[in-house]
Amino acid sequence: MTYYHSVRLDESKCRGCTNCIKRCPTQAIRVREGKARIHTNRCIDCGECIRVCENHAKRAESDGLDAIRAFRHRVALIAPSTFGQFRGEYSLGRLLGAFRVLGFHDVVEVAEGAEYASAAIRMAFGRYKGPRPLISSACPAVVRLIEVRFPSLLPQVVRVEAPVDVAAKLYRRRDQEALGLAREEIGIFFITPCPAKITAAKERKEAGQGEIDGCIAMADIYGPLRKALVAPDTPELPIRAGGLGLGWARSGGENQAIGAGELLAVDGIHNVAAVLEEIELGKLGDVDYLEANACIGGCVGGPLTVENPYVARVKIRRLAEKLGTSAIKPEIEAETEALEKEGFFTIPVPLTPRPSLVLDQDVKKAIDKANQIEETLAVLPGLDCGACGCPTCRVLAEDIVLGQASLTDCVIKLREELARMAGDLLNLAQKLPPAMGQEKKEES
Repeated sequence: MTYYHSVRLDESKCRGCTNCIKRCPTQAIRVREGKARIHTNRCIDCGECIRVCENHAKRAESDGLDAIRAFRHRVALIAPSTFGQFRGEYSLGRLLGAFRVLGFHDVVEVAEGAEYASAAIRMAFGRYKGPRPLISSACPAVVRLIEVRFPSLLPQVVRVEAPVDVAAKLYRRRDQEALGLAREEIGIFFITPCPAKITAAKERKEAGQGEIDGCIAMADIYGPLRKALVAPDTPELPIRAGGLGLGWARSGGENQAIGAGELLAVDGIHNVAAVLEEIELGKLGDVDYLEANACIGGCVGGPLTVENPYVARVKIRRLAEKLGTSAIKPEIEAETEALEKEGFFTIPVPLTPRPSLVLDQDVKKAIDKANQIEETLAVLPGLDCGACGCPTCRVLAEDIVLGQASLTDCVIKLREELARMAGDLLNLAQKLPPAMGQEKKEES
C-alpha cells in the first residue's frame, strides 16, 4: 500500500552526510550512492530530517499563498502556535486581521476547535473502559508512529478529532450555509507548523473525508504576515478562543484544557517513542491520559515554524493567561455535548497498523529470513556508525537479507575482505609456475 508523504528530498542539495539517518525515529532513511533515500512505508512525516539537515535537502511540500485564489471564498485556519511566532506588541486581533490583508475573507482559530476537542476528550475519558492510558490523537506524527512501531497500542488512541479538523468542521456547519455558496467555492487553508499535519489533511481530502482544502507552511507565510501587521489598513478582528484552547500550542496545554484524571505530557518524537515502549510493556497503567507531541515544546517547536520554540512557548503561556485559563466556556461545553451525541467528534478514518518491515508473505520463509538477520548481525561489528548508509547494524542486516544491501557495505567488513584479498594476492605473487620452478632447479 502506498501513502502520501509531504516530506520530500531534493537530491541536488543532498551530500549524503548521514545526519538524517541517525535522527529518524522509524529508521526510514538510507544513504545510497551518496544520496539519502526515504523508505515511504516507514516515514511518518515528523520532520526530524528537515530539522537536522544542514544542507536543506529535506523539505515539506505545501501550498503557496497563490493557491487560495482558486476559491471564491477563502478561509484561513490559524494554528494556536501561530500566535507565538511574532515578537513585538501585536495584538491577537491585529494578527487575525493581517490574514484579511493577505486575501482571506474569514479567519478561524484552531484554538477554538481545541476547546471543543478538550471537552469531547473529557467525555470520551468517562466512557473508556480499556487499558490505560488513553493516548492523544492530536499529533498526526505520533499517531503514525504508533501505526508503524506500536500497533498494539492503537486501541488506546482516543477517537476524537484533532482541533484543526474540529475547527474546519465547525466552520462548514456554522458559516457555509449562511454564505449561500457551494462547497467547492469555499477554500479552507490551514496554516501549519509541521509536515505531519499537511500529510494528514491531504490524506483525509483524498479519501473524501476532510474539510481542509490546502495547507500553507507557517514559515512561508511568515514574511507576508509581518508586512501585513504593520500595514496601516490592517483591521482588528475579535478573538473567539479562550486561553485553554490557545495553550494547546505548547506541551502540557492539552492536559491543562482537559483538566481531569492522572495526566502525562511528553514532547519530542524520541521521548514519545520511549514512553510508548513503557506503555507497551504495561508500566504506565496508573496514567489516565497521555498528551504526546512529536516536536520539542509542542507545536511551537514544529519544523515549519520560525520563532525560537522556547521564546514562542513563553509567549503562548502569557497570551493564554491573558485570555483566561480557568475553565472552558459553559456554552462550548453544552454545544460539545450535543455534537458528541451525533458523532461529530469521532475520527472517521480507521487507525490501522502500517507494517514497516515485511520479510516475506510466506510465514516459513519469513522465519528463515529472521534467523538470517540474526546470523548476519552476529558477524557485523555492532558499532552503529552509519558509514554503510544505514542507521544501525541491525538495519543493515535486515537490508542485506532483503537483498537491498551487501555485507561489504560495512566498512569494517570491507577492510577485512580487502585484507583477505591482499593476503591472497601476496601468496599468489610469491608462487612460481611449476615450469619456472623446475628450470631454476636445473640451473642450480
